[in-house]
Amino acid sequence: MRRVLGRPVDEQTRCVHYRTPLDVIAIKFGCCQEYYPCHSCHEETAGHPAVQWPVEEYDAEAVLCGVCGHELSVREYLAVDGCPRCRARFNPGCALHAHLYFEPAPQD
Repeated sequence: MRRVLGRPVDEQTRCVHYRTPLDVIAIKFGCCQEYYPCHSCHEETAGHPAVQWPVEEYDAEAVLCGVCGHELSVREYLAVDGCPRCRARFNPGCALHAHLYFEPAPQD
């Protein structure tokens, strides 16, 4: 499993801020290429401001399933509600914070 920084509380990447049964992803921040459980963990411990993933880099692996360790591209993550490898469900509430991690895709 990849190293997850910040304030994780278990081996499935839950943290002190988000720790429901569905909070099982970590995000690789484009600014530092390090995985954190959430935007708050990055803000509290990274020592620099977060930078969103640009749309042009949506094919980069940037989301880690905390259940099986599978890495998803930004594009893949935004299109699913769970891990394509192990079928672990992801928290649908994470969509409320997507703008903190990913630059919004242009609307057609």
